Amino acid sequence: MGYRSLDAAAVSRLRTVSLEKTTHPVLIFWIVAGWVGFALLPWYGLEEFWSFDWLLDGWPTRPDAAPAAVLLALGQKLWLAPMLLALAAPLLVLGRRKTDPLYARVLILAGGFGFAWLVAQGLGIGLRGWTAPWLEALFGPLGTRQFGMGYGALITASAFLFLFTQGIAARGAVGGDVFVTGAIGGVIAVVTIFVFYPILKMLLSAFAVKGGGYSLAGFFDSMFSNRIWGLGCLNGARCGVAWNSLFLAVLVGVLTTALGLVFALVLTRSGFRFKGALRALTVLPIITPPFVIGLAIILLFGLSGAVTTWTADLLGVRPTRWIYGLPGILIAQVLAFTPIAFLVLIGVVEGVSPSMEEAAQTLRANRWQTFRTISLPLMRPGLANAFLLGFIESMADFGNPLVLGGNYDVLSTEIFFAIVGAQYDQSRAAILAIVLLAFTLGAFYVQRFWLGRKSYTTVTGKGDAGVHPAMPAGLAVPVYVIAALWVAFTVVIYGMILYGSVVQLWGVDDTITLKHYLTAFRVSFADGALRWTGSAWDSFFTTIVISTLAAPLTAAVGLITAYLLTRQNFAGKRAFEFGTMLSFAIPGTVIGVSYILAFNVPPIEITGTGLILIVSFVFRNMPVGVRAGIASMSQLDRSLDESSLTLGANSWQTFRRVILPLLRPAILAALVYSFVRAMTAISAVIFLVSARYDMATSYIIGRVENNDYGLAIAYSTALIFVMLAAVGLLQLAVGRTRIGRRTSHDPKGT
Repeated sequence: MGYRSLDAAAVSRLRTVSLEKTTHPVLIFWIVAGWVGFALLPWYGLEEFWSFDWLLDGWPTRPDAAPAAVLLALGQKLWLAPMLLALAAPLLVLGRRKTDPLYARVLILAGGFGFAWLVAQGLGIGLRGWTAPWLEALFGPLGTRQFGMGYGALITASAFLFLFTQGIAARGAVGGDVFVTGAIGGVIAVVTIFVFYPILKMLLSAFAVKGGGYSLAGFFDSMFSNRIWGLGCLNGARCGVAWNSLFLAVLVGVLTTALGLVFALVLTRSGFRFKGALRALTVLPIITPPFVIGLAIILLFGLSGAVTTWTADLLGVRPTRWIYGLPGILIAQVLAFTPIAFLVLIGVVEGVSPSMEEAAQTLRANRWQTFRTISLPLMRPGLANAFLLGFIESMADFGNPLVLGGNYDVLSTEIFFAIVGAQYDQSRAAILAIVLLAFTLGAFYVQRFWLGRKSYTTVTGKGDAGVHPAMPAGLAVPVYVIAALWVAFTVVIYGMILYGSVVQLWGVDDTITLKHYLTAFRVSFADGALRWTGSAWDSFFTTIVISTLAAPLTAAVGLITAYLLTRQNFAGKRAFEFGTMLSFAIPGTVIGVSYILAFNVPPIEITGTGLILIVSFVFRNMPVGVRAGIASMSQLDRSLDESSLTLGANSWQTFRRVILPLLRPAILAALVYSFVRAMTAISAVIFLVSARYDMATSYIIGRVENNDYGLAIAYSTALIFVMLAAVGLLQLAVGRTRIGRRTSHDPKGT
């Protein structure tokens, strides 16, 4: 008997019934959370976010740890009083049914008013009183001030937000699903706060003019300048930075997608014996600080590089600086960003149903016809997402163009120099960022057009114990050749890096020594205790802790967002998807500067803390989890969700018990990528680190600036081995997706 999918109305009714039992406990939880945040926890931020000394030595010993209720009782911060009404109103609907119109109306009004008031007073009153002259003119001078929000304000704001989304669900939005409406509201809130808000503050400076004020005419003059859009390269001169960036990004997107597919095919459609080693080698470039790869490329192919001089002597020609410019940037970016494409594509290639390929062969299609007409079309979501990520990564990268760019200017380096250079022109930097966003948006819509409205579902509720057929011979030969060349090139690059970490002075004195490792990671015993005396330990431990905290948060936000985009329909869905990709399209330099501008003053005052590093990593790397999740979930039949709902599970239980176990490749991709990118990030980190929270990459850059290349390379090499171990542990922790398929390539299927 065949399975017949439930219609939308039936699913909506099932959701409503299944959620009836869980609504009131969730409501009680957020009511209690709101009161706890308002009456018991420090309302304003403490000097150290991660310190919990106030639990034992709080108010009244520490006035800065006073809750909002205490501040009001003392006659201070009277603008917090209206939130008491918003906290008290939900108590009126306890015991009422969700179908009661008053239930939804009270929750929407209370949650919406409370959240809006908290945001308004936070933006309107700052460190020096009113934040805008018109507010002071309207309400008069303010005799006091306020700081950024603390634990109490954070929890109370969350309570208001989720009370509001519960009211929306009670009105029937998204089938009355509390989990889905809460997830949509939560993702919109955090993306607005940590992506749109800082970027908008940065982009407002695009209209700024020197001396103060804003000018629309000045904006258009700068936007359409010849420096950005010039076509001088058609006449032998230079093209504008916009065209340079676009051409480079398209090349990188195509090449990284092709190479990622090559490695995914070798690992899933061949009998290659050393798949574990190849998998580790393909992700190796992503766990390496980019400027280290650039240095290795220069030492190989630069004017005095080993390969350049050997080739010049062999052919009797003069060495050239050919590596600087487009060729060097292209090689470095393809080497660095192919692992991203591979991590996205490996799950998609594994997810293609073998039974469909076997059916094609049963109908006498050969292996090449099967691959071309069945396998490859079903991989289109992964190919499109891999290209989009490669394109955006190339656009946003500035480390490789900075080292190898030469005279080939791109948008990211122009933005970098506009911000940190002698000109310090925030307006020009913002205009260049707008151009970059336009290209990213264009790539986003080209991808959607190419995918169209076709279905790519291959994993359903039916059993599927087939085995993937091996690659056709005509495809296998070039795939193996390309993979072999890549492996050889990668081994040479990392051999140079490893060699450079154990020589006295790279390129000058080749005496083997371990002094660089000892200087960075020396450990000694003194007074009966172990002491970390190496100069790199502080930044190393800080980097490990922050990366470990950021990785699961990044994966969680990314996969929940992917679930909403692939499984739910709601107003503003396209804008929602673009918003989640926005931070990935902005260079890290701009992210760093915009975060300083946005979060150096109330209502969110976290500059100089470890929290701002975690937040920047989460929302900078979240799009990888989103795209990997979308690519994998596109292959999961909706009947799996509907079957779970039919059996009485709610959406949260379905997501946790049915969807997540089938998304292990996407989970692994999000965890690995977010962890290693937090370990190796450069551009945003430069602006956000502090004396207390120094990251490994900023420490390494400091060593490079002091010409201490040996120590910098030794530290980078140590980071590579640490991240390899972390990737292996994540693989063991997450596991692999098991969908009942054979793994042998025995043609008889035995």
